[in-house]
Amino acid sequence: MTKLSITRRAGLAAVAATAMAFAAPVFAGGHQVVDSIHFLIPGGAGGGWDGTARGTGEALTNAGIVGSASYENMSGGGGGKAIGYLIENAESQHGTLMVNSTPIVIRSLTGVFPHNFRDLTLVAGTIGDYAALVVAKDSPINSMDDLLAAYDADPNATAIGGGSVPGGMDHLVAAMVMEAAGKDALGVKYIPYDAGGKAMAALLSGEISALSTGFSEAVALAEAGEVKIIGVTSDERVDTFDDAPTMKEQGIDTTFVNWRGFFAAPGLPAEQLEAYQAALTKMYETDEWEAVRARNGWVNIHNNGDDFKAFLQEQEQVIGDLMKKLGFL
Repeated sequence: MTKLSITRRAGLAAVAATAMAFAAPVFAGGHQVVDSIHFLIPGGAGGGWDGTARGTGEALTNAGIVGSASYENMSGGGGGKAIGYLIENAESQHGTLMVNSTPIVIRSLTGVFPHNFRDLTLVAGTIGDYAALVVAKDSPINSMDDLLAAYDADPNATAIGGGSVPGGMDHLVAAMVMEAAGKDALGVKYIPYDAGGKAMAALLSGEISALSTGFSEAVALAEAGEVKIIGVTSDERVDTFDDAPTMKEQGIDTTFVNWRGFFAAPGLPAEQLEAYQAALTKMYETDEWEAVRARNGWVNIHNNGDDFKAFLQEQEQVIGDLMKKLGFL
């Protein structure tokens, strides 16, 4: 090329109501496309999946493209619980869109859950969040050159942390960047943390030299004055925070984007798939979506249907090759 639980009865009731209320392309007043959508979120409140689903629902309903939106958080199995639920209850889930992202590729490759994106109906990729490496605000490291120099001087003392397990996305991004910088990815000391707060504490205490995280999270930390962003995995500087240099402009030829998008149950009728895709396509034209996108620092990456499938297949190949090198496959 960096993530509450509503009761099951309430969730199922919302799904059933959504399925009954769904109408394939309805252009009420030339505007509304879908009556209602139930968003299934494979993780808890406050994470990237939760924010993507709720932000998308907010834009769709505020713009009048969708009549109403409901949300259900279903944590478990690294996202596998929600995927399994959608597949096992496919016939009753035609009113549901499940949000997911790069981990569906990573966790399928490693066997964390038995399903992969091919077992679902691919609706569309909608946004991207680049990855970033950050250092503490008072760190002597101010650029990727500084980080690489520190690594060359003492690899074991130049650990990079992240909020995912070894072999997870934050680890893969760190390995990918270091490999592109001419270092051996296997030599990178990666320390995983199970929460963003713990990772930040480790960075501030000097336990790790740098933190691998999502760009939007990095921007929030940088704006709060807690970190310095020393490299972003985008092709060009991101306009929402153009102080952050890219890896490429620092001579490290690598890019990566953690896409987020939507999937539906297998066997979704074609007219419903078309309606969902029409609603999401129309969303990009609205001020309501731009407000949500800019607020979150997201990048528009819109891949419908077959284009979405081709994108996922390419990412699966790239990530799979790196994971084999690192010994995770």
